[in-house]
Amino acid sequence: MKPLHKFGARILAVFLLSSSAHADWPSWRGADDNGSVASGEFPITLNEAATVWKADLPGKGCSTPIVWKDQILVTAPVDGKDAVLAFDKSGAARWQAVFEKEIKGKHRNGSGCNASPITDGSGVFVYFKSGTLAAVNLEGTNRWQTDLVERFGPDNRYWDHGTSPVLTKDHVIMARMHTGDSWLAAFDKKSGKLAWKVARNYKVPQESDQCYTTPIVMQHNGREVILVWGSEHLTMHDAANGSVVWSCGGFNPEANKLWPAIANPVIVDDMAVICFGRNDRGIPRMFGVLLTGSGDVTETNHVWQRDDISSFVPSPVAHKGCVYLVRDKGEVECIDPATGKTVWSDRFPRNRAAFYASPLIASDVLYAPREDGRVFVASVVGDRFQLLSETDFGQPVIGSPVPDGNRILIRGEENLFCLGAEESKTAQ
Repeated sequence: MKPLHKFGARILAVFLLSSSAHADWPSWRGADDNGSVASGEFPITLNEAATVWKADLPGKGCSTPIVWKDQILVTAPVDGKDAVLAFDKSGAARWQAVFEKEIKGKHRNGSGCNASPITDGSGVFVYFKSGTLAAVNLEGTNRWQTDLVERFGPDNRYWDHGTSPVLTKDHVIMARMHTGDSWLAAFDKKSGKLAWKVARNYKVPQESDQCYTTPIVMQHNGREVILVWGSEHLTMHDAANGSVVWSCGGFNPEANKLWPAIANPVIVDDMAVICFGRNDRGIPRMFGVLLTGSGDVTETNHVWQRDDISSFVPSPVAHKGCVYLVRDKGEVECIDPATGKTVWSDRFPRNRAAFYASPLIASDVLYAPREDGRVFVASVVGDRFQLLSETDFGQPVIGSPVPDGNRILIRGEENLFCLGAEESKTAQ
């Protein structure tokens, strides 16, 4: 790690937050798809003294690691090939599963492995820009793999892929929403056999069909459904066959161009909070949509809309009944998801660099990486925002922070870092 820089006198010494540590983190935004954990004991200063271990990564990757039992799993290229790597809780390499040739990213913050792995406790499921969708067992043996580009044609998204696989009871789900034939598909988790594939095509303005979001698996009216945001539509699909059971449009009535969907929705109770528009260009849009009813709910389920705040790339976090945004230039917003009204707003220090990673909230502490490798930590207790620390990791950080027990994992471009409070470092 390169030299660590402090932010004024507001840096505090590492302290412990009371309560029990969190369990597994099986997917990109965690077991509840909300990017938060309610309780635990986590570090607030991510400096050299807080570094429990640092592991080298074999190539550039932008995916987020996941945690299952005694393993940490992350994708990265190995000798020019797609791969998923397993580390133990001491940072030692345990195994790696290598697949086909890596296709590198186009964007400076992109890679061949933007998509994050996911596990159901039996297998690990991964997807890469090359088109490889694969399942491996928890000890690293290959279960199956298939090539979605070879089977269903090229991915025509302008920038690098961002959609991660998700899991239903029986299937691993992939979505491709781009210029051309868009679809949602389910593959048997054990065999990889295609169970169903449904079209998801909407006529939208230029680039609004370019979507980088990840579906959310949830329950709706007593059935397992897959919630998909993209192409100016929020849809629910029956997990058994992919059929649409609920849909909502009306997100771009003025037909603005160049509005790809990047930030993921977040759900609080029956409300989905959706960031849209182009916050990076001063055209923010944010919506609150009720996830009730059935059929086309466009005319009935839009509850609120804002055109003054949003996020273009970082996905929001749901935590203790509120929704938090870290906007692209570091503005931080806490909103009431029921009304869309701001509870409070603040910001991180101004800089030309943008925020690409989606933030984490762990026990009322917000972790937010900036693309240049600075990771900010702030307290978000109640109606107060307090910047606690700023750390320079010396390399780009695009993946989201992840809790691991009472530690925090930070995936940089070159290394995977594990950071903890002083007490946690002695508990190896």
